[in-house]
Amino acid sequence: MVFSSLFFTFAFLPVTIILYYSLGKNLRNIVLLIASLFFYAWGEPVYVLLMCGSIIINYCIGILLGRDDIIRGKRKYYLIISLVFNLGCLGYFKYSGMIISTVAPLLPIGISFYTFQTLSYVIDVYRKKIRPQRSLILFALYITMFPQLVAGPIVNYADIESQLSDRIITVKEFHLGMRGFLCGLAKKVLLANNIGMLWSEVKAIPSIEISASMAWAGIIAFAFQIYFDFSGYSDMAIGLGKIFGFRFKGNFLYPYISQSISEFWRRWHISLGSWFKEYVYIPLGGSRVGKGKLIRNLFVVWFLTGLWHGASWNFVLWGLYFGILILIEKLFLHKSMEGLPKVVRHIYSLLFIVIGWVFFEFTTLTDIFGFLQTMFGGGVNIILQVQEIAKLKSYAILYVICTVAALPLPMKLALSFKKVHYNIYELAVKVYYCILIFLLTGYMVNSTYNPFIYFRF
Repeated sequence: MVFSSLFFTFAFLPVTIILYYSLGKNLRNIVLLIASLFFYAWGEPVYVLLMCGSIIINYCIGILLGRDDIIRGKRKYYLIISLVFNLGCLGYFKYSGMIISTVAPLLPIGISFYTFQTLSYVIDVYRKKIRPQRSLILFALYITMFPQLVAGPIVNYADIESQLSDRIITVKEFHLGMRGFLCGLAKKVLLANNIGMLWSEVKAIPSIEISASMAWAGIIAFAFQIYFDFSGYSDMAIGLGKIFGFRFKGNFLYPYISQSISEFWRRWHISLGSWFKEYVYIPLGGSRVGKGKLIRNLFVVWFLTGLWHGASWNFVLWGLYFGILILIEKLFLHKSMEGLPKVVRHIYSLLFIVIGWVFFEFTTLTDIFGFLQTMFGGGVNIILQVQEIAKLKSYAILYVICTVAALPLPMKLALSFKKVHYNIYELAVKVYYCILIFLLTGYMVNSTYNPFIYFRF
């Protein structure tokens, strides 16, 4: 089940909200847990058993690690069992086909996200950073909570530990949650889906047959699609969390305004970057090491980052591409870039970010380098063809809307207006959301194009 489906929006979510608030405070966690298991089992009932097994094993290991009388050797032994089990499941379901070149089992949805959540929980209990959760229901709720189950953000247990048992729900937070969900849904179905149709058309044409300009227009369309698709899903997840009283951290912070590749990754998929920093990069020594170890640390982190995104070698190449760029920035460009005009740093960042999406989107080296060759004028058609011009004209307004929506400027202007004309602002917001609901409903009823790029991560 995905958030942008009619069943979720108009059946599952309203019923869950009504039950959650009508059955009383003591039953809310039970309602949310049952709803989350139903949400997960909707498409793949078999893999809910795998998830339940993971919950029980990691819950027991957490309890054992939290015992005061346990000797140090056994603590490490239990940690290793958890690591082998969690990474073993992830490796089998996600990477077995990639490693042994055979038919891989169907990938359970959300396994990359809930595996990282269980790993962070067990490691933090081992480090004595948190106390183990004694309630199996609360621990299961932490793992299965449907707002963040399928595509994140990755939520550390320490961040919501107190909210699991006692959270304050206000009308204001509920209202903000609904707004966040609608904004995320609009990003997904109105922007990502529509601009994604252009990329689907461009990608379907052999790269040698399209012009360089059209190739750039296509991959920029994909850059918008993946941003609004994934950040829209994160906004919906964070909004749903607020509806049920949870406060999740943000996962995207206008990444396309970055002025370096390092900054881009501090703004893109923040929860994943934080996870790798806390559980891989810093334990390896972080940046406060010699050049040799710094290269090793970055290589490991970005190899794993790429591999996490998909069971295909192009994702590894994509991860290493960004790892190399960040290494170059750390070793050579850091000081010299500070003296450059902001616009130069911004163009540099966008150029390499957009090129990076080619590695992400195409799965074979032939397709990757064929498309890159076309982008830089190596194709048969260098100049825009008549039909390509017509195509781009039809998408011109959408490009402008996507560009503006990817910037913080609209939000800044709205907040400035709110300070001066509060009543008008409040009325305008109500009208805006009414129009948004009307547009979203119409689009979801009529549209058959509703892909979700991160659905099976």
